[in-house]
Formats: sequence, C-alpha cells, structure tokens
Amino acid sequence: MTISSHVSELKRKHDALSQRVEEAQRSPGSDDLTVVELKKQKLRLKEEISKFAD
Repeated sequence: MTISSHVSELKRKHDALSQRVEEAQRSPGSDDLTVVELKKQKLRLKEEISKFAD
C-alpha cells in the first residue's frame, strides 16, 4: 500500500467517524461516552494523517 493510498483510507475513515459523531449528537438517546470515544478515534486518525503529511 502506498503512502497516498494509506492517507486516503485514513481520511475516509475520519469522514465516516465524523458522520457517526454528528448522528450520535443528534440522537436524543445517544450515550455521551460513545460520542467521546468516537471523537477520540477521530483525533487519533487526524494525528496519523498529519504525521504522513509532514
């Protein structure tokens, strides 16, 4: 797997997590801990993406 394809995959996963966070925040029965965990996963992906961008 090339670096660019790896970064593309990470960005795709980041976008999917963004959508899941938005959906969870709009849902009245969503668990705050779940939202926090999803945001942490997003942050980890963002950090990994920026590591490759440097």
